[in-house]
Amino acid sequence: MLDEESGGREAGAAIDMLEQHFEAHGWTHERIADEEIVANFQGSWTQYELRAIWRDEDDVLQFLALPDVRVAADKRAAIYEAIGLINEQLWIGHFELWSSSGMIVFRHAALLDGRDEGVLTIEQAETLIEAAIDECERFYPVFQFVLWGDKSPQEAIAAALIETQGEA
Repeated sequence: MLDEESGGREAGAAIDMLEQHFEAHGWTHERIADEEIVANFQGSWTQYELRAIWRDEDDVLQFLALPDVRVAADKRAAIYEAIGLINEQLWIGHFELWSSSGMIVFRHAALLDGRDEGVLTIEQAETLIEAAIDECERFYPVFQFVLWGDKSPQEAIAAALIETQGEA
């Protein structure tokens, strides 16, 4: 998937692969530009906006999942602490709190350099998407316990990550 004029990769190749994945799953999505796509996914806790942005100058595909969570100013310190504790447990990606909007965001990136001709494989696309959704779903209750249950970040993580055994 090379662009003959520049000798480099097509700007939208990685975005094309994500678009195919979104279409295959029947998720509503919109191509913002050759370098950006936005999709919506209904999780078990909330609606997520999934956003991917291709940065040609770095050969990086940045992937973001935005759960429908906004943090009021008086809760930001506790959420920052919770995010720090959560991020210690993550292997791929991290959570952030955007200071300008109070939105919680899960973000990670894929470096698609020359090793595989800069092409995003379907397996890589699935990993990017599934990792973001899985981590958002796993930690969404932590944010809710801090925001609405007035639990400390440590209490929220302990309550949200209880492992159940057996069947009900």
